[in-house]
Amino acid sequence: MADLSDKFSKERGAFPAVLSGGCLIKSLRKLLKPPYIDRIEWSKWHVFWVDNEDSNYKLAYDGFLSKIPILPGNVYAINDALLAEGATDDYETCLKHLVNISVIDLSAASGFPKFDLMLLGMGPDGHVASLFPGHPLLKENEKWVTFIKGSPKPPPERITFTFPVINSSAYIALVVVGAGKAGAVQTTLGKGQNPDKLPVQEVSS
Repeated sequence: MADLSDKFSKERGAFPAVLSGGCLIKSLRKLLKPPYIDRIEWSKWHVFWVDNEDSNYKLAYDGFLSKIPILPGNVYAINDALLAEGATDDYETCLKHLVNISVIDLSAASGFPKFDLMLLGMGPDGHVASLFPGHPLLKENEKWVTFIKGSPKPPPERITFTFPVINSSAYIALVVVGAGKAGAVQTTLGKGQNPDKLPVQEVSS
């Protein structure tokens, strides 16, 4: 991450990165220590959320963002004060504005926003972002941001990036920890017993 931050900050003057929540935030705390904290030009970072799972922003702010010199205006959280439909439209409008002013590039191959770095976690069922096994949203190929109601995991309503956005990123890192996720990892690596394809297996870059 330090190398990518340095690379894109020098090339583009900005480093748009996407964070999911959960255990990923705990892993990111390593960046708060030398040598990483001194190597990263935090003022160039633009931080986005891949989904709005309960307290992701608070978890990230308390455990990570409040401890680094990133500009407050460069942090783009989903507006939880709006209903799911409105928050989805609001977030996509924000992204399109940032594309128009060249903070985020568009992928020449896909036409979707191209983040410099997409940091994803994974659930025990193999879901990434808020894209769950067997859900119709796995096949969404037009929208940048969408919402799910009746989520199999609380909260019931979530907002998420779609796979075309995730897979248009320049770099994607999956950070997966915990024994409860071992089965999904084995399936992803082709060594498990689950015959069904998991959402995490749709991630590519």
